[in-house]
Amino acid sequence: MSSRAQGISEDWLSLWIGLVIFVLSLALLAGTDLLGWVVATGVWTDISKALNPVSKAYSGLGGFGALLATYVALLVVMTIGAAALKANVARFAIGFTVIFWLAYICWIIGSWASFAVNTPADMKKFGVTWSLKLTSEGGFIVALLGGLFIGNFMPAFAEWIREAVRPELYVKTAIVILGGFLGVTAAEKLGLATSVMFLGLAAIITAYLIFWSVVYYVARTWFGFSREWAAPLASGISICGVSAAIATGAAIRARPMVAVMVSSLVVIFAVVELLILPLLADAFLAHEPLVAGSWMALSVKTDGAAVASGAITESFILAKNAAEGVRYAPGWILGTSATVKVFIDIFIGVWAFVLAYIWTRHIEVRQAGDQARAREIWERFPKFIIGYVITFVLILVLALGAAPATLAKVKAAMGEANTFRGIFFVLTFFTIGIMSNFRKLWEEGIGKLAAVYVVCLFGFIIWVGLVISWMFFSGVKPPLVTG
Repeated sequence: MSSRAQGISEDWLSLWIGLVIFVLSLALLAGTDLLGWVVATGVWTDISKALNPVSKAYSGLGGFGALLATYVALLVVMTIGAAALKANVARFAIGFTVIFWLAYICWIIGSWASFAVNTPADMKKFGVTWSLKLTSEGGFIVALLGGLFIGNFMPAFAEWIREAVRPELYVKTAIVILGGFLGVTAAEKLGLATSVMFLGLAAIITAYLIFWSVVYYVARTWFGFSREWAAPLASGISICGVSAAIATGAAIRARPMVAVMVSSLVVIFAVVELLILPLLADAFLAHEPLVAGSWMALSVKTDGAAVASGAITESFILAKNAAEGVRYAPGWILGTSATVKVFIDIFIGVWAFVLAYIWTRHIEVRQAGDQARAREIWERFPKFIIGYVITFVLILVLALGAAPATLAKVKAAMGEANTFRGIFFVLTFFTIGIMSNFRKLWEEGIGKLAAVYVVCLFGFIIWVGLVISWMFFSGVKPPLVTG
């Protein structure tokens, strides 16, 4: 299946779909709620309460009504997109229907409280005594496993729905929408202490410069990977997981299989880190709480898992300090994790442009004995990153200058748009699984990729991330609870 077609590419299509959702969400600022009917999935113990419209204005739809409305809307939009791609529209519509419903069932399963809740407070809230602590991303993991089952044990079925198995289209659309969500998040985090914000910025710049180059070197020199594999792997391990791997693969025009394999590893290892690192932070960093928060963001490679690890770490450390008579104000450890992670995400677009420039000016052209033209750099640059930057900058500027009432509307609008981002992410992981045939992946070298991941993550990135966090946040304490 080609990811490109005459007249338009998935890159451009994802840009336009993402921008359409973003613009429709902004109607809320004028008092018109155009997207409030989209279905939101919450953590549940009673499955009848798992689904709800994202806006109370559409509560009359009920959970299943919102899910049905979401399916119909996305089917129409994505089928129009398939026509623009010159795909087989009928086969795409059938395939998308199957993928949507199976992926969403996986998301509901992954949101079960005993899979998803991750803090003692949440466990008490939902009345569960044990949990896998997978967070809201548990649905993504179940979707990946479901897709893997279909791709490896039901190949005929996988081929039948293959026209709609387009993980890059789904994740690129999600990244465009993500820009707006990060814009309002960044604006809110400016309310943190200025020193924390700039320390976080300095920390992630250092991490980019150190992490990426070392992982790339290890993949190329120690394990013998080509540049096509080494660059997305370096971005996936060192920056921000799935989003960074996809953006890098697009910038250097790697084969789709490269980003698929790297993304699969990112999700698996993020879960492992989520289960281990908060315990280590509690054991060794209880008296350096903001070091612990920054460490989570620099080490855990997906947004949800990184923020969740910050939340778990905060609950552990606050409880331990409270037992010693020190009561820190809540929110600062989690806020540090979120702030550092936001800055990491912001730089994805910058890094994609840098890599597109390097690849066209200094790597591939050297092999051809010629120098790339500016037009070639433009053609290589991932167009969906333009949408990501547009949505981020517009919302950041709007939120920074907004009155409290307007800011609340901006947050609500981006919340509705971000619900679509979650849906596109679960479609991404489900279709990544379908494409991940283990026999083919082993032939392509996923065993060696996992070895690079283990060596770099547990042998280098986690510990250097700790050192960087210590350098910038050591001695910086949250305020104490007064009264």
